[in-house]
Parts: sequence; structure tokens; C-alpha cells
Amino acid sequence: MMPRHDAPPGALWKFSRRWLLAACLAGLLLPVGLPAASLEGLKPLIGPGDAALVTDPDGRVLLAANADRQMVPASILKVLTALSAVHYLGQDFRFETDFYLDSDHNLVVRGSGDPLLVSEALAAIAAELGGRLQRFNDLVLDPAFFEHALRIPGVSASPEPYDAPNGALCVNFNTVAFETLNGRLVSAEPQTPLIPFAVERIRASGLTNGRIVLSSQNQDNLLYAGHLIRHFLTASGIQTRGAVRIGRLEPGSRRLVYRHTATTPLTGVIAELLQYSNNFIANQLTVVIGAAAAGPPGTLAKGVSATRTYAADVLGLKTLRMAEGSGISRQNRISAREMDRVLAAFEPLRHLMRHEGREYYKTGTLSGIRTRAGYIASAAGGCYRFALLVNTPGRSTDRIMRGLLDRLN
Repeated sequence: MMPRHDAPPGALWKFSRRWLLAACLAGLLLPVGLPAASLEGLKPLIGPGDAALVTDPDGRVLLAANADRQMVPASILKVLTALSAVHYLGQDFRFETDFYLDSDHNLVVRGSGDPLLVSEALAAIAAELGGRLQRFNDLVLDPAFFEHALRIPGVSASPEPYDAPNGALCVNFNTVAFETLNGRLVSAEPQTPLIPFAVERIRASGLTNGRIVLSSQNQDNLLYAGHLIRHFLTASGIQTRGAVRIGRLEPGSRRLVYRHTATTPLTGVIAELLQYSNNFIANQLTVVIGAAAAGPPGTLAKGVSATRTYAADVLGLKTLRMAEGSGISRQNRISAREMDRVLAAFEPLRHLMRHEGREYYKTGTLSGIRTRAGYIASAAGGCYRFALLVNTPGRSTDRIMRGLLDRLN
């Protein structure tokens, strides 16, 4: 029964206080900031080998299951790699590729790990150099900014693009896309000519269409970069009859002819990394982080160490285990609670992630592993954060996500 409006003030307050208490206990009222429906009903969807943590825009925990257990993150680890890159390099950082003439009039190309050095960039470089250089002898490739023969845990020698090798001077992600037309191999990408060096590797693969990866074995990936660069340079009118070879830029006998500064800043690189879940970009960034933190040459060990230091000292991640930066290795471990801290720090950059409806997210997939982390926009402003790490074979994050989207408003 509702109180009478002519009841004494004290009696009205006592009734109201009792009514509010009873309503809260009955679940009729929820504290401000919590979703209209409880998330406890989602717990049966989270197995004993899985973990989840959901927090509201103020950081209050709405759902927790095995939140401190160390789990295999798969590709959601890329969010931490992106944060570490911003910390050490800055959002406006741009990769540079240098072109020198040495005392023997050889053109020396020195890379610094630009992961987006693609055919369009090479065409622009050639056009710029065409106005500065008429001829050169050998094209010398200097990959010294990175450690020689990098090995990434979890990466195999497969022909899949996610297994492309890393290096200081790479073009087109160390891959070549092609098809067969009227019995003849042709490029599947109009901006990339199918040069003889690539044709030989395609024929050796036995494939007639698709994409091959240029292996680091025999340094094919580096030599392909050199041959493609020379193709664009000669197409721009620069003359050369010299070889394409690997060497070093010798101090004291060189002249910088051109420094190519990437048109895409680090935030754009991160957008490519997260939206396409590109393992190559992730570990290029990891090695560059290592060079920025500890000096060149960049190594995977330096990059992992720097990221772990940032994670521990800035984000408070004390139990993180990291083997590389992409999430392809099963040696990586992170808890849902630690992933929530990563998400809290990354929230101002969430627009760089995939975006569907109210959700900004990153997924991760390995055999028997399904993970998902990101944000759900709140109608009241701000974002809910979620970290779902399903490490049980046969399970997925799909039903949990449907439940979150239905319940969080």
C-alpha cells in the first residue's frame, strides 16, 4: 500500500526507507550504473577452462569467472602490442626508409621495419628518386636495423600470409598474389608487377593461383624487396646494370639521396593491425619497440622485454607471459583481469578496432582457442569493457557475446 500524503513526515521517511530496502533486496531496483538485467545468468556459458571479466563504464565488475587465471590470449594480445608501440614510439611516429649513394655509386637501401612498405609506396619512392638520380651501379640492401634471421615462436614455414617472416626491409608483407590467365602467370594485384624473381618462386611452389610467402630461407624475402624496388626505379627512368645484393651501409663514404617517410602514422598502422589481425605487422612493431627501448638492432627479445616492462610498470600486469607480439604463440598468457587493464588504457583508441553496432572488438583464434575483447557502448555514455578467453576446445564466445549485447544497455 502506498503511503498517505497526509502522513506525518517521520512516518513517511520510515516507510520510504523500508520500501527502498525491500525493493533492492527483491531485485526491483539496481544501483545506478548497473545494467537492467543481471549478467549472472551468463556464467553457465563460461567453462572451467575459460575466463571472463566484464566491467561497467566506471570500472565496476559486473561479471567475473576465473578472472585471475592465466589463459592463452591468441590475437587479442595485439591490443597490448599496439599500446606498447604508442608508449615507446608515439601516436604520430612514421617509419622511414633511407636511400644512400656510396663511394662506388651503389644505391644502398636501409629499412627500419616499415610494415606498410607496399607497391604504391615503392612507386612514389621511384618517382621521387627519378628527379634526383640518373643512374647507379648495384642496388645494395641493408637489413641491419633488425637482427638477422629473426625467429618468431608459433610461426612456421607455411605458405600462409600469417606465417610471413619479419625483417627490416620487407615489401608487400613478403607475399605475392597471382593467378593464371590464358595459361600465363599474372599478378592478381594491378599495382604490383609480377617480376621474374617472383615468377621463379611461384613456379617452384607448384601453385597456379593464390598467394605465396617469400621465405627468409636464402633471404628470398629481402631479395624480392630489392628486385621489386629496382623494377620501379628503372620504370621511372633511372639506369642500372648492376646486381641486387645484400650488404651494409659503410660509414664515411655515403650520401643520403632520399629519405622516404611513410604517409601512414602509427595510429594508421595500428588500425591495419587490429582490423585485419595481421601477425606480420604485430611482430614488426614488437621488434621496432625493442630497437626504440634498447637500441638497434631490433630483436624480438628486446621488444618482448620492453613490452613486459611497460605492461608491469604502467599497466600493473605482473603475471603476463609473452613470447611474441601477435598472439600466434601458445606460450603467451594473460588473465581476463589483466586484459581489462589493457582495455582501460586502450579505450581512447578504441576507434582503431573493428566496429559493429555498439561493439568495438578484437578477436583471437587458434586451434581450440577462441577469445574476444573490447567495448560495448553504453546508452548513458562511456563503454562497458569485456574480456572473454575461451580455452576449451569446441566452445566459442558467440553465445556469451549475444548475452552481453542483450543485457547491457
